[in-house]
Amino acid sequence: MGAAIEARRWVWPLLLLCFSVSLAGTAFALRWDAAPATIQRLEMSGEIGRYSESELADEIQTSARKALVGGIAKGVFAMPLQVLLLAAVLWFVAWLFGTPTAFGRLMTVAAIAMLPIALYHLIFAACAAAQYSMSLERVATLVPSSLAALGGLSPKLQKVLGAVDFFNLWSVGLLGLGFSSATGMRKSRALLLAVVLYVMFVGVFAIGLPAMGGGPGGSGGPGARGGR
Repeated sequence: MGAAIEARRWVWPLLLLCFSVSLAGTAFALRWDAAPATIQRLEMSGEIGRYSESELADEIQTSARKALVGGIAKGVFAMPLQVLLLAAVLWFVAWLFGTPTAFGRLMTVAAIAMLPIALYHLIFAACAAAQYSMSLERVATLVPSSLAALGGLSPKLQKVLGAVDFFNLWSVGLLGLGFSSATGMRKSRALLLAVVLYVMFVGVFAIGLPAMGGGPGGSGGPGARGGR
């Protein structure tokens, strides 16, 4: 990792992340049965009575196409933006703690730290491709990598334990080690800092915003991690 950071080799890890996320989104969209989710959405909005059978079929097909385009777009556009944002946060934290370094190094740290997330999406893509059909509910349990996979949990506890995820924690560990290598900060301190940043991220985006009704609604593909 130290050699990669010194040489600022962030392009290939980022390309792998984009490819794996797009592949996972595509695999899900090709196996997703859009009819139940589309009908439920129209029933909740009260618009289903306005649709004929042919119009309803067109709406279901449109939902499936949107899921496919959205899955690819997430990998092509959202992931580079996420890596860039993470690198910017690391740059600010390095400046705040008096250990400034070149932005290119922190960009490499962010890209390498997302490699476990890329691996998750490759596994998800393989598992989704092996399914006969997929539902939105199946997405969260297809690759059971967190403690949320335990049964009999309340919704609130399930959200909290969902943060204890193998791939996310692996990514946090790489982030701490990479930050230490890029800035010269002690490894123990850098790892602790990465854990704190992850806890803050989970607290705001996975628990706080959904509780206030500001979180994202139903997704058309694999859920975001660690931004997964």
